[in-house]
Amino acid sequence: MLILLTGGSACGKSSYGEQLAARGPKPLYYIAAMQPFDDECLKKIARHRALRKDKGFETIERYTAVDSLQLPQPGGTALLECLCNLTANEMYAGGRGPLDPVQKVIDGVENLRRQTDTLIVITNDVGSDNETYSEETRQYIRYLGRINAQIACMADRVYELVAGIPLCVKGERS
Repeated sequence: MLILLTGGSACGKSSYGEQLAARGPKPLYYIAAMQPFDDECLKKIARHRALRKDKGFETIERYTAVDSLQLPQPGGTALLECLCNLTANEMYAGGRGPLDPVQKVIDGVENLRRQTDTLIVITNDVGSDNETYSEETRQYIRYLGRINAQIACMADRVYELVAGIPLCVKGERS
């Protein structure tokens, strides 16, 4: 089972993803893709760790190369948080870039899907705000849009979260 959760910033995707994961088969893996670049990132990481502290997740920090990640035990449920960070990390992997991350990220999702009974992937709806961005940021938005579209096609279920409310846009509501 592949479930994609999307929505705007701070709309409840992570909380809902953790709820879904907790109901899934064990073991529970939380694949964290946010690199701690600054104090803001560190605070967000600490907040997420605190929120899932007693939920039974084994956290795996993986910023790039999810396509080669081997989980400690096959089966269970994995929550990948989030495609936005993973995409940006792959764009600039090894200090190069920007590189096209699309296939690398898709391969990573497929790798996790093969190893789990349930994979929950969190992404973000970026670029719909009609803001004017640099060409490099617009390229990131295009890459992430392609990734989101491909994973939505692969997914058994897709939810958009709006103000903490999951709206099922593909598959059956769980």
